Amino acid sequence: MTLGVRGVVADGEGRVLLLRHTYTPGWHFPGGGVEKGETAQQALLRELLEEAGIETTVAEMRLVSVHANGGFFPNDHVLVYRIDQWRQVEPTQRGEIAEWGFYSPLSPPEGITTGTQ
Repeated sequence: MTLGVRGVVADGEGRVLLLRHTYTPGWHFPGGGVEKGETAQQALLRELLEEAGIETTVAEMRLVSVHANGGFFPNDHVLVYRIDQWRQVEPTQRGEIAEWGFYSPLSPPEGITTGTQ
């Protein structure tokens, strides 16, 4: 079994953070796999900082849904958290993210993935 995390990072205008990776098509919420020895929250904190330069705390994250992702990868599960309190810093990733931005949930960018939509 594998476990992944995604973060729905909202700004003060109700827009959500979406990003496009260099290695897979579509727009996604930031996140990734939980590594050995990490909690789900630790993995999401790491991924948010790496991918988009978002700093927050475990206390600011709220679990909103759990998904089976078997259609993409057998026995994969994804936890989705909502983050409303955060600050922007420099991302630590090196070439993994093609672009990112905040978008209205009612007007997402073209190419948003079905799961993200």
